[in-house]
Amino acid sequence: MVVDGVDPPPGKTVFEQMQALKRDDSLRRFLLREPRGSVATHANLIVPPTRNDCDAGYIVMEPTEYPPMSGSNTMCVATVLLETGRVPMHEPETTLRLEAPAGLVEVRAACRDGRVESVELTNVPSFVAHLGATVEVEAFGTVEVDVAFGGMWYAIADASKLGFEIEPQEARELAGVSIAQIAAPWQGVGAVTRNAVVVAPGRLDRSATGTGLSARMAVLHARGLMRVGDSMSHASAIGSLFDGRIVAETTVGHGAVPAIVPAIRGSAWITGVAELYVDERDPFPEGYLLSDTWPGADTQ
Repeated sequence: MVVDGVDPPPGKTVFEQMQALKRDDSLRRFLLREPRGSVATHANLIVPPTRNDCDAGYIVMEPTEYPPMSGSNTMCVATVLLETGRVPMHEPETTLRLEAPAGLVEVRAACRDGRVESVELTNVPSFVAHLGATVEVEAFGTVEVDVAFGGMWYAIADASKLGFEIEPQEARELAGVSIAQIAAPWQGVGAVTRNAVVVAPGRLDRSATGTGLSARMAVLHARGLMRVGDSMSHASAIGSLFDGRIVAETTVGHGAVPAIVPAIRGSAWITGVAELYVDERDPFPEGYLLSDTWPGADTQ
């Protein structure tokens, strides 16, 4: 979380600020490339909101892109804002409104003894584009996928049909095409289902992925397996857990496409505080990439 030392980018909205940051891209490279960052690291720039009804704004930066919405990053932002006093904490629950590039995100944080125990966010409407589409994948042949939006677009494939159980030792084999979700067979309403989300530049998300869980629930709702009020949980390859529930039904695209409003709950922890600098003598002021650790990266 970048909480100080960086001026807000120009723009009338946080979405426009994200676009300005993307055009320059120096901050993302500085934070996420080696030696300061890594292929598994994300960063968020906290900015003043441009909307009067929000407590703060934030811009998500990932190793290769600027997603307009991220469940895990939102949880981290809310935790930092509350535990550092940038937004007043009220126990046992604090409600706050955050401005993401994708728009308004409503957050409910369970708080006790000055700490955030969990964060639940109401995500953007999530919907299905294709059920049971087929794609040809080298070494696997024809693979059936569902394509859904949960704040990001996902192609969701059945892990069991591909021979995976979603275990840590499978990580190298699972990583590949982004953005894909390799999902274990659904275990039912109220149960935990394992899943692995492959994010750019071709590595597994260490979190259970809030946008991925939103997309999965949209698919299950479209198939008639989940209804409003139903819940489920996703466990990542390392066992981190997000809980999801369907809050409401809605539509997108001028009412043409059925969608759901999902809520995602998880936890984040502050693990350290650091100050980052650029030495004027440093020949790599924005860092560097090597293909031994950054899949598909050019050496630079």
